[in-house]
Amino acid sequence: MLTRRHLIALSAASALVPESGGAWAQAWPSHTVHMIVPIAAGGPNDTCARILAEQLSTMWGQQVVVDNKPGAGTNIGNEFVAHADPDGYTVLFGTGSLGVNAILYHALNYDPVNDFAPVSSVATLPFFMFVPNSSPAKSVPEFIANVKAHPQKLIMGSPGAGSAPHLAEVLFMEMAKIQMVHAPYRGAAPAFTDLIPGRIDCYFGSGELLQYWRSGQVRALATTGPTRAEVAPELPTIGETVPGYEVLSWQGVFLPAKTPSAIVEKMSADVTAALNVPAVKTKLQNMGYAAAGSTPKQLAILLRTEIDKWTAIIKAAGLQIE
Repeated sequence: MLTRRHLIALSAASALVPESGGAWAQAWPSHTVHMIVPIAAGGPNDTCARILAEQLSTMWGQQVVVDNKPGAGTNIGNEFVAHADPDGYTVLFGTGSLGVNAILYHALNYDPVNDFAPVSSVATLPFFMFVPNSSPAKSVPEFIANVKAHPQKLIMGSPGAGSAPHLAEVLFMEMAKIQMVHAPYRGAAPAFTDLIPGRIDCYFGSGELLQYWRSGQVRALATTGPTRAEVAPELPTIGETVPGYEVLSWQGVFLPAKTPSAIVEKMSADVTAALNVPAVKTKLQNMGYAAAGSTPKQLAILLRTEIDKWTAIIKAAGLQIE
């Protein structure tokens, strides 16, 4: 029995059938594309999505609107796209949470692998460890010592339970053998707002937040990456204090499963081209992001690799969210 989703998919596919001379019978996209960001507005992921959306709007001659659908550790936005019509007009700006939610949450209303068509990677990024200026810690060893002196007294903020920064923090606490109270927020912006006056004691955030360190509003202690970050080479890696510690997050573009392959391939090529525009690349580099597109297959491999990696870590830490 044909459903509305099947008819839309067939219609979208037929729009991409070449005419003689290689011209398409009907160009895609022919109207507004909605890019769903499963994170609150104002945070680094939102900023990155808007940079990409603006460039794609220029390339396509159609508006790419960013719609924020935060909540439930990105699951609300992820689920929305997973069940959207597979016509190429609803896009997920996916984050590293796709690689952890299947094991972190007791039950999901979508499958991170089977309900999406991977399109292209967007960027990889380390996080940076921030503390308020009121903190006595001026280095990672000093921070660890201070927490050990006050177990379960200091607060580690995150943009949400199960978010990529939260898991980077969990891994740090596990490997450094320290105990802190977790305070989940609804996005990066409110969490960082509470860090500045010292209402929380630590926060792991993206390179976009380094501007607050450079302006003297907070203190940056280290990066989570495997090497010192080009955007802030004076900051050590956490691994220099906690051997073996390393976390890189990632972003990627996904469409609902069963989206016609012609749309997936065109969007993949266009996302890669957008990320290669010098102005776009520079903006993302200044935020500490290593921007690079990929093929759909490469993004699919990345997602499966991340699922395997975080499954082991989450099980070892005994984490699960209902």
